[in-house]
Amino acid sequence: MEFLQEYGLFLAKAATAVIAALIVLSAFAGLLARSRERRPDRLQVKRLNDRFERMEKTVRRAVERRRGRLERLRAWSRRKLGRAHDAPSQAEGSGSADMTQSGDAPPDDGSTTERPRVYVLRFDGDIRASSVESLREEVTAILTMARPDQDRAIVCLESPGGLVPSYGLAAAQLARLREGGLDLTVAVDRVAASGGYMMAAVGHRIVAAPFAVLGSIGVVAQIPNFHRWLSRNDIDVELLTAGEYKRTLTMLGENTDEGRKKFREQLEEAHELFKTFLARYRPQLDLEQVATGEHWYGEQAREMGLADELRTSDDLLLELTREADVFELTYHRPQTLGRRITFAMESVLERVLRNQGPETRM
Repeated sequence: MEFLQEYGLFLAKAATAVIAALIVLSAFAGLLARSRERRPDRLQVKRLNDRFERMEKTVRRAVERRRGRLERLRAWSRRKLGRAHDAPSQAEGSGSADMTQSGDAPPDDGSTTERPRVYVLRFDGDIRASSVESLREEVTAILTMARPDQDRAIVCLESPGGLVPSYGLAAAQLARLREGGLDLTVAVDRVAASGGYMMAAVGHRIVAAPFAVLGSIGVVAQIPNFHRWLSRNDIDVELLTAGEYKRTLTMLGENTDEGRKKFREQLEEAHELFKTFLARYRPQLDLEQVATGEHWYGEQAREMGLADELRTSDDLLLELTREADVFELTYHRPQTLGRRITFAMESVLERVLRNQGPETRM
């Protein structure tokens, strides 16, 4: 027992030293971030039509260069066989027509400004939905220029879900596009699960790759508890609250059946809010069937109403460039070294010092 007490004291000292070091590093990183002159945030807009046109010209030049060599070889063969009297004109005429076509720019009929516009956003989600900071700026930028009931928005979404408030905000940002009068399509190539699917559901249409993962409509939380280990080592943890349910489950204190019951009720409430949200945007879903926490692949998801069409985002965007001007918006928020260190330290300190209950994820 004496050994365990000494070991517990050693752990406490070590934890104190680590926390102190993290605080010092966090303060240093903050000073470094403030001392550096940061570049201003910027919005980058790329016209995807130009990209695809460049790709097409590159491939066409390679193909027609080879075809020109073949034509010259055939002409030479015909001359050798004594039929050179008509071959040169044919070969030259064919090559000339082909090269003229390959070198011509796409026809400009003067109606470029009147073509439909499609705005493309990309969201790569982590547990904190940290990309929402850029997403909100990108959505705002679109709404300053978009023509309601005429322009479209495409969101290429990849996310396995995460914290409830974070993904609730991300979904609300996509809802701004719908409310702004834009036709919204969400394209999923790999995964849109849980909170990620809540975002996808905001779209008027969900396009998914054949093996993309969709669904996982549920809420989960887990937390380790060290109370028994602390008790065996005569370590007391005092948790003082004002409000009966200010803390339901804790990592260090003793969890009660009443606290567990209340926390389950909170999980059920979050799940019901999730289902209500889906019923608003995708009323065709059979929530009793799909809101079980399970996930499905693209073909299955389409059959269950979780997706509307099977295709990749690449195919969708390529098709749209033939009929509309397609612009991809990316909002860049520079991350200096000091800022990245500060963010990492804050994340660690938040988990160590706040002693809060389990994080609820969707």
